[in-house]
Amino acid sequence: MSTKILPDSDTESDVRPDLSHGDGDHERFAHYVKKAKITESAVTGTPVIALCGKVWVPNRDPKKYPVCPECKEIYESMQSGKKGDE
Repeated sequence: MSTKILPDSDTESDVRPDLSHGDGDHERFAHYVKKAKITESAVTGTPVIALCGKVWVPNRDPKKYPVCPECKEIYESMQSGKKGDE
């Protein structure tokens, strides 16, 4: 979130969420997202949210990138939780 100083010295908060993840590492990975959401995004252009929290509109071939370690860790923890429920 950023703050702007207005000419009359009042401050105004910009309440738009900061969707960046700092150093840009999230741009170098393929992320885990539900397949239905990927299809929906391809049709409507709406952003998707990966398990790690990255928000973006997919437009690259994920096979060209390594899997996001954070997404992988979250996915694997979800899978190990399901095994105990069987």
